[in-house]
Amino acid sequence: MKNKVSVIGAGHVGATVAQYVAEMELADVMVLDIVEGMPQGKALDLLETAPVRGYDSILSGTNDAADTAGSDIVVITAGLPRKPGMSREDLLLKNAEIVRTTTEKVAKASPESILVIVSNPLDIMTYLAWKTSGFPPERVVGMAGILDTARFRTFVARELNVSVEDTQALVLGGHGDSMVPLPRYCTVCGIPIPELMPQERIDAIVERTRKAGGEIVALLKTGSAYYSPGASVAQMVDSLLKDKKRVLPCAAYLDGEYGLEDVYAGVPVVLGSRGVERIIEIALADEEKAALHASAGIVKENVAKLGL
Repeated sequence: MKNKVSVIGAGHVGATVAQYVAEMELADVMVLDIVEGMPQGKALDLLETAPVRGYDSILSGTNDAADTAGSDIVVITAGLPRKPGMSREDLLLKNAEIVRTTTEKVAKASPESILVIVSNPLDIMTYLAWKTSGFPPERVVGMAGILDTARFRTFVARELNVSVEDTQALVLGGHGDSMVPLPRYCTVCGIPIPELMPQERIDAIVERTRKAGGEIVALLKTGSAYYSPGASVAQMVDSLLKDKKRVLPCAAYLDGEYGLEDVYAGVPVVLGSRGVERIIEIALADEEKAALHASAGIVKENVAKLGL
């Protein structure tokens, strides 16, 4: 029996997630959206792409959450996109009700599923989905660090004119301007980047990584990134469904790790068939730990605004 992944929200991010999951033949995909005809049309388009791209995943679209029943993984992308000049936190109240209502429905339909949250502001929406679903925290995880790390790796590779495949990086904290890229944990073929470029270039790359989402929003003018977020979700789904136990930076619930409690923040985790199977704690310098705590503090402040 094939795995089933439901994608909530048939906008650019949701449709891209559906495309990547189908092309990787990870599961059959159900796409849900409130707009009549849109999820059905996009799913049919992707289904008709299968003979050309060579995959046998079945894609369907629906406006009824009941059709997501039996999902192994539910990816929640529903919500309003960022507009130029808008921070992820500006979306807080607008998207909270969407995520709350959506989570209630899909948790009821698939009570044993793993929830992967993509809606912004991501760390806060992940906390909201956890509270709303009643699921154990290891089965509610946010897509954040993979995307932020991919951007960091891209900028380093372009700066040094090397392959992105040989570039590794780590970004902690909330998915926003307060994220914490860690240059000393960024390497090229195992070589720390402080040995490969001057500090001023590292500082510039760190700053661009923090602002990378806004950079794309400003260029698009009518939306936000979707190819790279979609690919990041697909990597998570791959590790979850295949029980790969990949070590990936994700928004996970912290209960004492890194000195933080009752908050979702980006940290390296082991992703397997049970969800977040382990949180990996790494040694942080005092300034890095302070930055992580400050980032988590912003998340907590915004969670409090929702009365959670």
